[in-house]
Amino acid sequence: MKIRKKKKQLSVVAKGLLIILMVPISMTIFVLTSVYWGDIQRLPIVHTLTESLKDTPKKLLDMDIPEEYIPIYKEAAKKYEIPWTLLAAHHRIETKFSTMNPLLSPVGAEGHMQFMPCTFVGWQHPSCSGKGKGAISDEDKTNPDVIAKYGGYGIDANQDGKADPYQLEDAMFSAANYLASSGAAEGDIEKAIFMYNHSDEYVKEVLYYYQKYEEQHEKEGQAAASSP
Repeated sequence: MKIRKKKKQLSVVAKGLLIILMVPISMTIFVLTSVYWGDIQRLPIVHTLTESLKDTPKKLLDMDIPEEYIPIYKEAAKKYEIPWTLLAAHHRIETKFSTMNPLLSPVGAEGHMQFMPCTFVGWQHPSCSGKGKGAISDEDKTNPDVIAKYGGYGIDANQDGKADPYQLEDAMFSAANYLASSGAAEGDIEKAIFMYNHSDEYVKEVLYYYQKYEEQHEKEGQAAASSP
């Protein structure tokens, strides 16, 4: 029969002394880190680690571009002379490639590319003000003649007589139309993204995916060119 040796355990007093000793050490580390954090961040290894951690949530949530959407992006982008990868990036951010359910935001943005009704139909509509929700009837929202009258960006891409933000082709062509008019057709990508949503954080998010998809597209093109 084996005799089990009893493990030595710290007494309550010893544990208490350890805790008392750790408190000032922890406080000292905290204060020094707070005071010299700017200098610490400039260290190459810390800067690299910090930047990697910033991108970690995005990498964990990355989604591949659905193959069936790429021809639609390319067709819309070609017509309005913008990069198709920019459309893909907006689609990823706006509705996670249309997986958001419902395709309606709390503030009233609608469809695959989250257009505010007044942007889609036109800000000259008499009900348009504020954030652009307006009081536009469902019939007028998709009427190409009404959209043309009020200067909106909605497009009837599939030629079914309606410009519908909930119809994928219409939504993509409308977004391409808006982005092109906002500077993307002239190469001012950041300006166009900011016009789509007036948020610096939004611009960073869309640019992240735009650049990611551009790199992927370039690599795929190089691989195709080198294949026999």
